Amino acid sequence: MKLLFLCTLFLFVSTIISSQKINQEISVENQQPFLVGEINVEGLSFNSYKNWFLPNLASYTANTTNLEQFKDKLAEHQILIFMGTWCGDSKREVPRFIKILESVDFPMKNLKIVALDKRKEKYKKSPQGEEWGLNIRRVPTFIFYKNGREINRIIETPVTTLEEDILKIILQNQYTPNYSTSLHFD
Repeated sequence: MKLLFLCTLFLFVSTIISSQKINQEISVENQQPFLVGEINVEGLSFNSYKNWFLPNLASYTANTTNLEQFKDKLAEHQILIFMGTWCGDSKREVPRFIKILESVDFPMKNLKIVALDKRKEKYKKSPQGEEWGLNIRRVPTFIFYKNGREINRIIETPVTTLEEDILKIILQNQYTPNYSTSLHFD
């Protein structure tokens, strides 16, 4: 009986934890709604988000020379994006980044996008705390992982271009983001 109770409790807790709502929208009186928590490209393609996401995605032309240099190697990585659907830099850079990923057939199962809150009491926080311990100060932040280990990140804007910065990160060449973090990359 005790084992049955523990199994039921485990399933219940697992269901609650895994049922985080994707594309959760927050509405604040007299302000544009914004997304928080885990989101996906489909969430950015609807409601008021499509007004900036889809045109910025469609109008960006990726540098194919750079894409060819990292196309095969990028798929070996996982990418975590922190953004604000309320942030001008995120509205510009995230659609461009997604266009690059689509251009190289990046396995989207290796991508996680987390939208951060803009309200003063929850500023740059997510409902599930995904940003905790990652030193997220500016958005967007694109974090690259390989074998479960962070190898580097692009913070807010690329140093040169997204394609060139991604190439340096993937090849693990010397790369320092625009804004420093307390994290060091080997």
